[in-house]
Amino acid sequence: MIHIALAFAMCCIGAWFGFANQIQHQPFLVLFLPAGLALLGMGAKSIGKAFRHGLIAGALAYAGAMYWVAFPIHDYGNLPWVLAVPCPILLGLYCGLYAGIFSACLHWGEKRLPALIAGLFAICLWSGLEAVRGWLFTGFPWIPLASAFAPYPFMIQGAVLFGAYGLSGLLAGAASLLILGRGKLVPSAVALSLVALLAGFGTYALSLTPKTTGTARVALVQGNINQAHKWDSEYQEGTVDRYRELTLSAIKAMSPELAIWPETAMPFYFQETSLLSSRVRTLARNNHMYILSGAPGYTPRPNAQGYDIHNRAFLVGKDGGSAGIYDKQHLVPFGEYVPFGRYLPFLDKLVQGAGDFTPGNKNAPLNAGPMKLGVLICYETIFPELAQARVSAGANVLVNISNDAWFGNSSAPYQHLDISILRAVEQGRWILRGTNTGISAIIDAHGRIQKQGSLFRAETVNFSDVQLISELTPYHQVRTTLQIACAVALLFMFLGGWLAGPRKKQSTHVLD
Repeated sequence: MIHIALAFAMCCIGAWFGFANQIQHQPFLVLFLPAGLALLGMGAKSIGKAFRHGLIAGALAYAGAMYWVAFPIHDYGNLPWVLAVPCPILLGLYCGLYAGIFSACLHWGEKRLPALIAGLFAICLWSGLEAVRGWLFTGFPWIPLASAFAPYPFMIQGAVLFGAYGLSGLLAGAASLLILGRGKLVPSAVALSLVALLAGFGTYALSLTPKTTGTARVALVQGNINQAHKWDSEYQEGTVDRYRELTLSAIKAMSPELAIWPETAMPFYFQETSLLSSRVRTLARNNHMYILSGAPGYTPRPNAQGYDIHNRAFLVGKDGGSAGIYDKQHLVPFGEYVPFGRYLPFLDKLVQGAGDFTPGNKNAPLNAGPMKLGVLICYETIFPELAQARVSAGANVLVNISNDAWFGNSSAPYQHLDISILRAVEQGRWILRGTNTGISAIIDAHGRIQKQGSLFRAETVNFSDVQLISELTPYHQVRTTLQIACAVALLFMFLGGWLAGPRKKQSTHVLD
């Protein structure tokens, strides 16, 4: 039981302090999470016990790291704390299922595969499980293991070759191999060498300069609008005033070519002709600049059957006219739409606003002069395939507009930023991340934060040398091949282990 408690503690410490948080963020501690799960799997008496131990440990680890989920559910979903507090626990249990599968599979693999092959098995398994979690039930790829290392750019450059999921797998495999190798010299040396190689490659990659096609001056405008009043009609004029004033201060400082206002910065239907929308268009026209802003939008349905509501990004041209729109594709379940809402009418959305949102379906970038803006709205930045689609469509810079005010003063804005950083490395694109309450940031193609704003402060983040890049990263070009190779490798290792049967018992269980 002492060893089980140790493994549980490793998992919790790894998640609670390895991922971004407000108390103490130590990225390398995140390796305790896969190591603890490997220890639980290796030492369990049966595959069932390995799964149960991994499930419980993973649930505790992930629920603690995502405690913040209770805040928007209570504050904006109007649920009492007695119902809001169990929500991160339930989400932790869901993520814990993948942890349980990891422990159970390592229990099986450790008895049938040589240590080094078992380490490769762990690499492919962790990568595959993160990919499945990012896809199943609309996907929830929050805090992939690699995101913990976002503050250390030299540790995340492997994503340019393997993507975030592949990098997570390599890190998890190295940590697991230290356990699976039972302290033997060769497995331990291989595990440590793998981490050293990732760090060495990252250091080398940071010395490389991407080929650029131009530069741009950009201002991120962070309005810090109180979410509780944002949608009240009497506050709409004040909201526009604040964004105009902040933008004018940025113009005075550096004359940006593009000002980015966050998700739903304009809490009204901007597409309609009104005094408020005219003031925004006039601002763009008088200062000969582009403005990209979030706002709700709508599209009439055929045959006068009502309207589809969208979470939309509007690009206002230098002449004040419309230069393009983007409608959010991947909506937040129970936030922007209710899954199976037709059959579960008692479930309310956790956002304010009229009607369920309808997803968009276009990946084409918005053209702002030489800038081809690949837009990701809020939650979309956590999905690698969406950033991939934007770059495939021709984006030479990625833009993430978000409203993280829902999360309050919690770990979530920091975790969201760290995940966004991985998208920059994977695709080799600068990311312009504009938010309502923070954290707004200019992120370069290596995932380094060039300039960053604060939390809960009205301000602008100005940068005069955003680089526009058109070349494709190795990961972008081989992403599908990597996924297939990982699946095939897992299949062969499963078949090989099954045909070989259990190896000669090496020692007694360590977690009895």
